[in-house]
Amino acid sequence: MVSRKKMIATGLLLLSLAGTSAVLTGCGSDEQPQQQMQAAQVKIMKAIKQDTPVTLEYAGTIKGVQEVKVQAKVAGYVVDKYCKGGDVVQAGQPLFRIDSREYESRVLTAQANLAQAQAVYNNSLLDLQRNEKLLESAAIAPQVVDTMRSTVAANQANVEAMMAQVQLAQQNLADCIVYAPIDGKLSVDDVAIGTFAGAGSTPLVTVGSSDPVFVQFSLSENEYLLYNSEGDVTKEGVAGMEVGLKLSNGTEYPIVGHIVEVDRSMGNNTSSLAVKAVFDNPKGVLVPGMFARARIQGKVNKGAILVPQRAVQQLLGKSFVMTVEDGKSKAINVEIGERIGSYYIVTKGLNGNEDIVVEGLTTLTEGMPVNVTNVTAADMGFSFTDPDGKAV
Repeated sequence: MVSRKKMIATGLLLLSLAGTSAVLTGCGSDEQPQQQMQAAQVKIMKAIKQDTPVTLEYAGTIKGVQEVKVQAKVAGYVVDKYCKGGDVVQAGQPLFRIDSREYESRVLTAQANLAQAQAVYNNSLLDLQRNEKLLESAAIAPQVVDTMRSTVAANQANVEAMMAQVQLAQQNLADCIVYAPIDGKLSVDDVAIGTFAGAGSTPLVTVGSSDPVFVQFSLSENEYLLYNSEGDVTKEGVAGMEVGLKLSNGTEYPIVGHIVEVDRSMGNNTSSLAVKAVFDNPKGVLVPGMFARARIQGKVNKGAILVPQRAVQQLLGKSFVMTVEDGKSKAINVEIGERIGSYYIVTKGLNGNEDIVVEGLTTLTEGMPVNVTNVTAADMGFSFTDPDGKAV
């Protein structure tokens, strides 16, 4: 009985192995046919070749043309304010009053000292006149008259000194009223009534001019040399160049400025040259301390080749664009320069006659067959002015 059961089990095992072998042989007997590569749908446009002026941008800060910290010329407590922070004031307008009681007393004291000195001088002058008459009749020694003349001269000098003291006391009294030194707008850090102001040491408020204003920014050494190279700018060089301005919210300031100040030397740590451009500010839009971007149009790049920014791809630190040749995609390595609106200037790699792929790049690889649709810059929304307002 046992021998029969073993024979049956062995037979079933052999049948199972044979079936498995047949299945494996059937699965691997024929190779699957390769699927034909499908053509990619892409949009292309011609590279642009034209003379292109390069516009460079710089981070700048708005500064007042004039800015003065107002200080009292005399010491004392602030007892009156004729203004408040943020007011627009005119030169000579009263701003503060310092406690004047001490200075009024000094004027009275100086005047009293002057009156006393004047009386002494007048008496000595009368004595001299009498002694000079006595000298004519030889009733007095010449030495006495000489001494009287010296006394009169000393008394006269004392009168003049007392007059100067009166003038100084009156000036100090007048300086108890603090006036605006220039036309402009007051800062909001003005001191409160009751503040003790030291003479020439306590800022009471800051007043700065608001029209026009400066925009200060820095040029690199290479940019400075570029702007001053022959044929690029006027004979004045950087000074006098026109400057555009873009505000921090992306809007374009409607008034063009020009450079009026250029530093005498490069910064020791930055190797950059500080410059200031002046802008009219009739509506007070530009406020000192604001940030803005100054734009200067530089050298015209003759026959520049431009491609849309979206067409330029990066891989392992290299830049390349996809082109179409003979119905297939082709990758071309390029070197790019300045950004001009929606485009990059290509400095190396293209001749300007290539068909550049501008859409459909996501799954596109080199050598793929492509179905192309020709588009224009207008179709794609490309322009020479970018969303930030930078224009050629």
